[in-house]
Amino acid sequence: MSETIVIAQGGGPTAVINQTLAGAVLEARRRHPGCRVLGARHGVRGIRDGDYVDLGGRSEDELRRIAATPSAALGSTRDKPDAAYCETILAGLRKVSADAFIYIGGNDTAGTQQILTEASGGSMAFVHAPKTIDNDLEQNDHTPGFISAAEFVASAFLSVDLDFRALPGIYAGIVMGRHAGFLTAASAAWRLDDDSGPHLVYVPERAFDRARFVDDIKATMARHGRCIIALSEGISSASGRSLVEDLIPAEMLERDAHGNVRLSGTDLGQAIERILAEDLKGVRARVDTFGYLPRGNIGMISPVDAQEAFDAGVFAFDAATRGGGSVALQEEDGKTVIRLVPLSAVAGKTRHMPDDFLEPDENRLSAKGHAYLDRLLPRRFDPGMPFV
Repeated sequence: MSETIVIAQGGGPTAVINQTLAGAVLEARRRHPGCRVLGARHGVRGIRDGDYVDLGGRSEDELRRIAATPSAALGSTRDKPDAAYCETILAGLRKVSADAFIYIGGNDTAGTQQILTEASGGSMAFVHAPKTIDNDLEQNDHTPGFISAAEFVASAFLSVDLDFRALPGIYAGIVMGRHAGFLTAASAAWRLDDDSGPHLVYVPERAFDRARFVDDIKATMARHGRCIIALSEGISSASGRSLVEDLIPAEMLERDAHGNVRLSGTDLGQAIERILAEDLKGVRARVDTFGYLPRGNIGMISPVDAQEAFDAGVFAFDAATRGGGSVALQEEDGKTVIRLVPLSAVAGKTRHMPDDFLEPDENRLSAKGHAYLDRLLPRRFDPGMPFV
C-alpha cells in the first residue's frame, strides 16, 4: 500500500457515519505512519473540485470526537455520477496521486465505485464502506446507521403508545424508507405487550389500499380503544407507484438529483389526515412526519452501532490494501462479522424487507420480524405497565 488515501461520504448523513471515517483514517495512520489521508468535502464533488481536508494531520483526540458526532463531518452529496462524471473524478484522484479511494455510502455510492474501478484499469483501489438508515444494502444483514435510527423510532412509538393509552385516539407516524420497510418495522421493536402499539405497520413492500386501511383502523379501535400506526414514507399503491405520486399531480411533484420523487415533505401526512377526517369522522387523530429526526439523533446513538461503524472503517482500509470491493456486515451464529464482497453484488441494488417479516394477512410484524429486531435492538427501557 502506498502513500495517499482519499475518503469521502455520500448520501444521507447518519448518527455513526463519522465512526467509519475515523476508523479508516486511524487504521491508515497506524499501519502506514506518515501516509497522506485526504477527506474530500461533499463527496465526489470535493474530488472534482480539488476541495480536501488533510485528515492525516488531525489529532487522534479530534478524530475520536468527530467519530462520536452525528452527520457527515466531511459534508455529503446526492450526486449520482455517470461515466463522464466518473472520468472527472478519476482525473481528480490522479491529480493528488491517490492510491485508494474509500467512499462511505449506500448502493448508489457502491455504483460509483464500480464505475471507477472499471475505468481505472486497476491503477488504484476503490472501496465502498456501508452506510444507510434504510438497511437496504444487499449482502448485509444490517447496515451502520440503522440500529441508532431504529432505536429512535422504537422509543418514539413506545412513548406515543403510552401517551395514547392516557388519551385514546388514532396516531399515525410516517417514517423514512423509500423502498424498504425495515426502519418502519422497528416501530414495533419495543412494544410492551400484544395490546401495545404500533397496532398497524405499512411498508413499501406491500401495496397500500385506502379501504383496507380504514377497515384496519376500525377493527383496531374496536379491539384496543386506540390505534397507533407506523407508515413508511415510500408506501405504494397497487399501481406500484409511491402513494405520493398517486395523490399529487405530476406537474407538482418534486424530484431529487437521482430522479426520485421527494418523499420527505408533508404531502403524505396531509393525505393521511384527509383519509382519517373523511372516513373516521369525530375520532381524535394525529399524524406526524418524523422526517430527518431519526437518522442522526445525538441522544440515541447506539454503542453497538458506533463500534460496528468504526470497525467497518478499519476493515475498509484493509480492503483497500487488497484491491477494493464492498464492505458488508453479515450475521453468523447470531454475531456480526465483516466481510469483503464484490462491488457488483451491492451497486445499484436494493434489499427489501422479507415479506415474512409481516403476518401474511395482517399489517403487523410477524414472529420472524420481531426475532430479527430483537437481535439488533435489545430493549433499553423497562417502563411500568399503565393501569389503563
